[in-house]
Amino acid sequence: MTAADPPYLVALNLTRRCNLRCEHCYLDAGTRAEGGTDELTTAEVKDVIDRIAALSSGCMVVMTGGEPLLRPDIEDLVAHAADAGLMVVLGTNGLGLTPDRIDRLQKAGLAGAGISLDSLDPAFHDDFRGSAGAWGKTMAALDACRDAGLVFQLHYSVTDDNAHEFESMVDFAKSAGALALNVFFLVCTGRGEKVTNISAATYEDVLRRVTRAAHDEPQLMIRAKCAPHFKRMALELDPDWPITLAQGYEAGGCLAGTRYCRITPEGGVTACPYMEAEVGSVRETDFAEIWQSAEQFQQLRDPKPEGRCGDCEYTKMCGGCRARPFARDGNLMGEDFLCDYTPGQGAVIQPLGDTGSSLVWSEEAKTRLGRVPPFVRRMVRRGVEDFVREQGRDRIEADDMAAAARKRFGEGGMPARFGTGFKRPGSPHAGDGS
Repeated sequence: MTAADPPYLVALNLTRRCNLRCEHCYLDAGTRAEGGTDELTTAEVKDVIDRIAALSSGCMVVMTGGEPLLRPDIEDLVAHAADAGLMVVLGTNGLGLTPDRIDRLQKAGLAGAGISLDSLDPAFHDDFRGSAGAWGKTMAALDACRDAGLVFQLHYSVTDDNAHEFESMVDFAKSAGALALNVFFLVCTGRGEKVTNISAATYEDVLRRVTRAAHDEPQLMIRAKCAPHFKRMALELDPDWPITLAQGYEAGGCLAGTRYCRITPEGGVTACPYMEAEVGSVRETDFAEIWQSAEQFQQLRDPKPEGRCGDCEYTKMCGGCRARPFARDGNLMGEDFLCDYTPGQGAVIQPLGDTGSSLVWSEEAKTRLGRVPPFVRRMVRRGVEDFVREQGRDRIEADDMAAAARKRFGEGGMPARFGTGFKRPGSPHAGDGS
């Protein structure tokens, strides 16, 4: 059995209830008006939270759905997770993020929100999300988050029909004060089975544009989701870029079943939201046992991909999306058919493990580093260490973290940047929240 590191990230799908009907949703919210009849109770969710915290104290928990704000106990659940020492964020369509609700969630301990925005064209977004007026309510949510100082990210699901908007979405995310723009490449499951999704050519084109933007953008974090081929493109673009696993950075590729999993509203555990086959239930088995012992998770931790993915020199850095062939053919290790790359028959590129550091971290610097989310901690640590080495020093102080951030992101440091020239699409005014 392959040893299991603790998870960095757990998605808690709290409910199937939703106030939208998105074409691409992986959770078929057929019970969106009332919620499921067998969803985890408040006490059961709290027990799961406790078990996650016991296994991985630095874990980030994403409370999502359906629409998590439709659960009446959401503030109570956020508070319980925050008190357990977890980083709690919300995955939401934003329609219920009013100023009053944000205030209550922040007091409960909410660290941030991921808000879905699929187009700067209101009509396209509303059609994509299945509800007239959704775009305007999402814009109001961004206003409210920025005004309250709640860190937020934008989630952009790219398809053939909105791929041309990527650069405009980057500009908008910066002006809105978002911390990050997450570009999702859909996997056809749930209602997403009915969506044309994205062609291989568009996938390749957009992913290269995402890679270049992520490399060059100094103020906004830009990340590809459900697109492990990003690793290959990142290494091709800049071999010294610390965003690749070859440099020790563990985000960007597929973490399903290795550092990430999902829990359904009824307590089923899956490797990711796009893998619908449950490997266990938290109602029947301790979460830690499922995480450490599930057979599918073991396969994902010691993968043996087939076809081009198995022949590829990037098989260890990328390995392809496992959810796509699993959803289409039931073959977890099948070839990722959306990848357009032809393997070069070269030697397999070996990821560089944690080689340690000859630098000494002060206790205060260690404390500050410990507050960084685990899934980006290695990248932050490497950046700070490189900065200190350039100074010709061998000891890292707390102030070095801020100095390294200023060097990377400018004088503003990390790009939360709330209230800085936000401009809605189509608005002649900037900075007034209109």
